[in-house]
Amino acid sequence: MPRLKVCTSGELVDGGAGVRFEFERPGGLQKAFAIRFRGQVYGYVNRCAHVPIELDWNHGEFFDTSKLYLICSTHGALYTPETGHCVAGPCRGRRLEAVVLEESGGLVWMPHVPVD
Repeated sequence: MPRLKVCTSGELVDGGAGVRFEFERPGGLQKAFAIRFRGQVYGYVNRCAHVPIELDWNHGEFFDTSKLYLICSTHGALYTPETGHCVAGPCRGRRLEAVVLEESGGLVWMPHVPVD
């Protein structure tokens, strides 16, 4: 299966705006996002663990003001960027659905489509 180009490495600034993208999976098109935190690239399905709504409060804005947590724009749930675990808010103890991403050759790739 061909891999999906998500963005260039330079588009992901540490603690900055994320890049939204979509991919096909069984059941249809899935919205996701990529972010960089402490030098590493992470990807998640763009859906809160509390209510199935998109997280970003402005297009691509996933971090809270401290730049230490991802935040749900609707209920304020806080997620750790490295694991997607909810550490505060109505979804405490749950987690975001991770999307495997790889960074190579100045690009960020999704190597395969996750299977439900």
